[in-house]
Amino acid sequence: MLHLLYILAFTILAFIAVANLIRNLMMFSFDTDRTYSRSSIQQGNSAYMSSSRKQFIPHPELLDSSGNLIKEPLLVMRSVNVEDARQQLDALYESSPGQKSEKEEG
Repeated sequence: MLHLLYILAFTILAFIAVANLIRNLMMFSFDTDRTYSRSSIQQGNSAYMSSSRKQFIPHPELLDSSGNLIKEPLLVMRSVNVEDARQQLDALYESSPGQKSEKEEG
């Protein structure tokens, strides 16, 4: 009888956890779709800001050499086949400072 009680309790807890996960994912997706204007952000954060108005300062990695915001993706990956990747890794391994060449070993 006690086993059935444990199974029932953990089943209820599992359903609550899954429902909470789904609810949080839905709320997160709704929150990312929302756009915020600069004035609403400043009004919402006014309690956290000091008396002097702070200006939005982007992270330095988001700026180009002239100081403008970058509008393009920061990471672009190209597809590489297995042989090219293996050759590049072998070249890195062979050029490493601790690697002895086969001519030196012989």
